[in-house]
Amino acid sequence: MMERESGGEHASSPGILASVRGLTATALAIAQARLQLLSNELQEQGVRGLQMLALGAIALFCAATGVLLLTVWIVIALWDQYRLLTIGVLALIYFAGCAAALRVLKIKAVERPKLFAASLAELQRDRDLLRP
Repeated sequence: MMERESGGEHASSPGILASVRGLTATALAIAQARLQLLSNELQEQGVRGLQMLALGAIALFCAATGVLLLTVWIVIALWDQYRLLTIGVLALIYFAGCAAALRVLKIKAVERPKLFAASLAELQRDRDLLRP
């Protein structure tokens, strides 16, 4: 009878080992899927960041050139009568624009989207499914 019990233990042992291997393989597959999702998000953020940086630089260059040319044109047009007043008013307008842009920038910096939101949501769903 001892031989049957020990034989039975050995017979169930590969079943437990196979179950642990299967569980490990599943956990690794889940981890791999999450890492791939994280990698995709990093790539998307990198590409998006570069696009925004390039478009911002182009917009800034064009706007600065346009503002400079407009300023020169206005100052030259009003040079004889109101040169100092014109330069002062334009400087105030530019400083007001700078202040408004900095205010919006501060708001945008606070409201930025959470990094890796999709990955964190998937991990939370996984945790919820695994909880008893």
